[in-house]
Amino acid sequence: MPVDPYILLLLGTVGLAALLPARGTGADIASGASTAAIALLFFLYGARLSTREALDGLRHWRLHGTALACTFVVFPLLGLAARGFVPAGILSEPLYQGLLFLTLVPSTIQSSIAFTSLARGNVPAAICAGSFSSLAGIVATPLLAAALLGGGGGGSLGAGGFSAGSVTKIVLQLLVPFVAGQVLRRWVGEFVLRHRKVLGLADRGSILLVVYTAFSQGMVEGVWHQVSPARLGGLLAVEAVLLAAMLLLTWYGAKALKFGRADRIAIQFAGSKKSLAAGLPMASVLFGAQASLAVLPLMLFHQMQLMVCAVIAKRRSHEAVDPSDAVTPAVAGEVAVPVPAGSSRTGAGTGTRSG
Repeated sequence: MPVDPYILLLLGTVGLAALLPARGTGADIASGASTAAIALLFFLYGARLSTREALDGLRHWRLHGTALACTFVVFPLLGLAARGFVPAGILSEPLYQGLLFLTLVPSTIQSSIAFTSLARGNVPAAICAGSFSSLAGIVATPLLAAALLGGGGGGSLGAGGFSAGSVTKIVLQLLVPFVAGQVLRRWVGEFVLRHRKVLGLADRGSILLVVYTAFSQGMVEGVWHQVSPARLGGLLAVEAVLLAAMLLLTWYGAKALKFGRADRIAIQFAGSKKSLAAGLPMASVLFGAQASLAVLPLMLFHQMQLMVCAVIAKRRSHEAVDPSDAVTPAVAGEVAVPVPAGSSRTGAGTGTRSG
């Protein structure tokens, strides 16, 4: 089971923030650099996302609608249900708020594609599903966070967190750079794709800076005194249940909706995972000094989902495929087209993995 090397870098960054947190002028510089890094991240997201591919993928609207419903409806409902673990003493209120935030962020793109490919599923559908989720998350995640976290009581991550100033920060740091990337994609898109590896390092470096700034603020504010080993153990247990529930719901729910095997694989991997790359910058914007606790559940869930989904994808790759199970039946005017394992019914994304 894989241990993501980037998780080790993130943990090292957390350790650095614990030992040498940014203070005073250093904190101001780190905060300014983090703000610029977040804007750069979302500009690159916009520049990489192919609008044509996304529009082409709408032809498979049932699959993408199902994946989006899993990400932004089913996940948050399970997150709300997890509040019962707070009075039971398994989770503290701040950790629960971080867990709830985890359920609101968009799905992954890269790992959804990789696991779908390994499991011989509908890869282009996974590309589109992840892209749609990332695009929807620019708006849906802040709105859901405002609705579900904005009225938190004393000590919660969401307490007082959503004012006109917060909305302005979200628009300026997330939405405006993303839209600018989409508008300028005609001129910068090829450059971004051609230098994908170098810019990928910039992506990851920016996120490390965001994590360092958030955890430094948390150390200075004394946030980490609220977390005990028992609470962390409880959080891991709750996240394991959450991941298991989503993996089962996405697979058997897609089966009940009469999706073929290749499409079910894409739905399972796109609908059961959460994006660390998108969630970390959003948490920094939304939660400020409390962001360190907000992203802790997301960091743990990210590693857990990689390990579990790698095992599932490997097992699915060895399964015998029934030819009759490779077809999604026609509904509501759609034409049923045979889908060989690993290929697509859509024309989207056949040549480019754009982000």
